[in-house]
Amino acid sequence: MRLAKFIGTHGTPAVGLVRDNEVVQFSSHEVSSLFDILNAESPVQMVESLLGNAEQTIPLDQVAWLPPIDQQEVWAAGVTYKRSQTARMEESEAAADCYDRVYQSDRPELFFKATPHRVTGTGQTLRIRKDSKWNVPEPEFALALNSRGQIVGLTIGNDMSSRDIEGENPLYLPQAKVYDQCCGLGPWVVLASEYWKDFPQLSDIQVRLEIVRGGEEAFRGETSLDQLARSLEGLVEYLFRDQHFPRGAFLLTGTGIVPDNDFTLQPQDIVNITISGIGTLSSEIIQG
Repeated sequence: MRLAKFIGTHGTPAVGLVRDNEVVQFSSHEVSSLFDILNAESPVQMVESLLGNAEQTIPLDQVAWLPPIDQQEVWAAGVTYKRSQTARMEESEAAADCYDRVYQSDRPELFFKATPHRVTGTGQTLRIRKDSKWNVPEPEFALALNSRGQIVGLTIGNDMSSRDIEGENPLYLPQAKVYDQCCGLGPWVVLASEYWKDFPQLSDIQVRLEIVRGGEEAFRGETSLDQLARSLEGLVEYLFRDQHFPRGAFLLTGTGIVPDNDFTLQPQDIVNITISGIGTLSSEIIQG
């Protein structure tokens, strides 16, 4: 089941179910947010109930997508793939030992990424900072978590990063990661209970990154989730230690695809991130 947010038939944000070539719009009188479904005891049963009173359908090619987030915070995990560890060590020689120790440690690196107003959805724009000269997308398998710390949904995340800012000093990480339009989520949320029926093995889940510049492919990379050095459940457990999320959270689980050191994003680049069984998150890059 693919749950989405979009501009509904009344011109206001709506929630619905994506199926075949259409989106079924749920009644706003029955559900006011996507989180209402994700936080239910049985999201699948709630969706089935909502379908009985659905308002109408919208063809996919007429849908104006919104990021599938309500009031959740977005957090991210770092140095969870070997390639990510290597890249972080390359960008900051002074902190290389720090990143290596994080990769080996029981405790993961977790950091705050975005509030909802800094998040954009598929077909929308992501920004690169005006004061940075080395910017990359970070394609990530993203977890939608309910208020009880359970993985209830899955989506695609883009953890935009200014590598030169973080490389100058690891303490600049918040500035390298958190700014306006710094995070992409979408195109929708797939209910986890349904997803794992089709993809029981992490090796079956492929993550692909394609960057298009001037109509030509500027970069392509691919990895699979079995390259993760940590378990998804372990990352969630650490996130929920000594803090709670009454409106749930999204957790980006790290990237295993890092462009070469001579590559940087440019305005008007198109970034496409595709994950098996979820779809494609597509964003145009802007600056300023």
